[in-house]
Amino acid sequence: MRQIAEFVALLACGLFAGAALYVNLVEHPARMECGVELAATEFPPSYRRGTIMQVTLAVVCLLSSIASWLAGATFWWLVAGVLQVSVIPFTLIVILPTNKQLLNPALDRRSAEAERLLARWVRLHAVRTALSGFALLLFLYLAIFRKAI
Repeated sequence: MRQIAEFVALLACGLFAGAALYVNLVEHPARMECGVELAATEFPPSYRRGTIMQVTLAVVCLLSSIASWLAGATFWWLVAGVLQVSVIPFTLIVILPTNKQLLNPALDRRSAEAERLLARWVRLHAVRTALSGFALLLFLYLAIFRKAI
């Protein structure tokens, strides 16, 4: 049971971190290359789909890290899961105001304001990417060096 929970936690965290990194390094830059208007137009459907996937992965990661810890894994499995799920409150507190402005139908999608919001959004999203990357590195360390801790 413990090994399965650890695997699921590591897998969910890895998928989250990979998706977050992809958004920062590939999707958003490509979106911006197409111009501000198209980037601002593409943002809402991308955001909707990404939200569903990433919230699910973060919660699955946390629940399986709790299960791992309850099944006898070190407390650090729980710490890694909490680190991963910390992206949710960060998003709700820090990124959501920018998201709401980008999702506002009254936003002029060709404006300098739209460009400024998109630039701010990707910088804030990079924090989510870093948090999930740190969580993934901790999970990998714990999985590889199981007996060291």
